[in-house]
Amino acid sequence: MKPLPKMDVDLGFLFDTIGGRIKSRLLLAAIELKLFDLLTSEQSHGDIARTLGSHPGNTGLFLDSLAASGLVEKKNGLYHNSDAAAAALVTTSPAYMGEMIQMMNSMSVGDSSELRSLVLDGPPSTRTDSGSQETWTAYARSMANYQRGGIAQKMAEIVSGTKGFSSFGKMLDLGGGPGLYCLAMVAEHPSMTGVVFDQPPVAEVAREFIQAYGMEERVTVMGGDFANDPIGEGYDLIWASATLNFVRKDLNAMVEKIYNALAPGGVFISFADGLTHERTQPSIYVLTNLINVLKGEDLMFDKGEIARAMETAGFREIESTTVETPMMPMELDIARKPRS
Repeated sequence: MKPLPKMDVDLGFLFDTIGGRIKSRLLLAAIELKLFDLLTSEQSHGDIARTLGSHPGNTGLFLDSLAASGLVEKKNGLYHNSDAAAAALVTTSPAYMGEMIQMMNSMSVGDSSELRSLVLDGPPSTRTDSGSQETWTAYARSMANYQRGGIAQKMAEIVSGTKGFSSFGKMLDLGGGPGLYCLAMVAEHPSMTGVVFDQPPVAEVAREFIQAYGMEERVTVMGGDFANDPIGEGYDLIWASATLNFVRKDLNAMVEKIYNALAPGGVFISFADGLTHERTQPSIYVLTNLINVLKGEDLMFDKGEIARAMETAGFREIESTTVETPMMPMELDIARKPRS
């Protein structure tokens, strides 16, 4: 008689993986239905079905699945948003992230046939289009809600504690997108001014937020290609959040350009990804970037890579820490240009 094999390995992760795929589809469908807008107060599945004009039975089953995923809560047959959904998935919330999640999904892995083809055949012969100006403008708008949802305030608090911050006169938010980091940091200082630099259409998005927060007298915008165009000079602080990835192949040259744009004693702060565990962690970052990497566009940094480029450029007093964010752990590298 042939014995059954001994299995001492926990295979639960296989089912967790499939469950994660289902959860992401539930989330995307609920965002498309604007379902979380309807769950700001307790509702029955019948109430939701009448509002949506949907099938009552299947609406209840769908809501039960959202509850199983932790996105909504159910008690005595009534449903309402979880705290996280209320903060980030209700369209009227200042931290609404539904559009950002949809864009992240569209930019990430396609179906299994596309993956299989890229694994078997390798990257395409022509370079992948990084996206239209309209795409990046829309992405900047969606990122604004993520930034002002708490991370901009957190980083402004950290940056304001940097040695010499009280004496800073001018800062640059390099590749700043909607500019919320710059706005938050300038607000921590009594007189410092700021410049948000990004592609011209994206810079106009930043201008809208500058006006919305009444910061026109202290924050301005500059449109251009930071890799090839002048970025200004005489800055006391240059901040770059998830920006240097686009020049990873020419990182040393870009960091040297930043060095030259700083005043003596100025500070350069990079807030970026940093892969660990032989480039397998953080898992969310590895997975969401997989399709781009398979197509030959590996823009992900190794932990310590930016700090080494800072040292090569002549920066000193380099300090590196890992900061937990809602998305993933990020690397914060702070470096100072010598005064002489």
